[in-house]
Amino acid sequence: MSTERVKDKKGENINEGDYVATKYRGGTHQGEADKIVTDEKGAREEGVANPPKVVFQDQHGHRVAHNPSTLEKK
Repeated sequence: MSTERVKDKKGENINEGDYVATKYRGGTHQGEADKIVTDEKGAREEGVANPPKVVFQDQHGHRVAHNPSTLEKK
């Protein structure tokens, strides 16, 4: 993984283990950041497109990946 830092929509750094949330289809996705993907190789390994992405398990147990700029650290 790259040492490149990703920032949330307020400009705060997001690290693995941080609790993040985003509005999504009238509700929210929220959970602890499991992985931060910053390069194409990592994106292929995690099965996501267009890095950077923050991968986490939401409150319903679903694995989700969002752009860091859509997330907010809680």
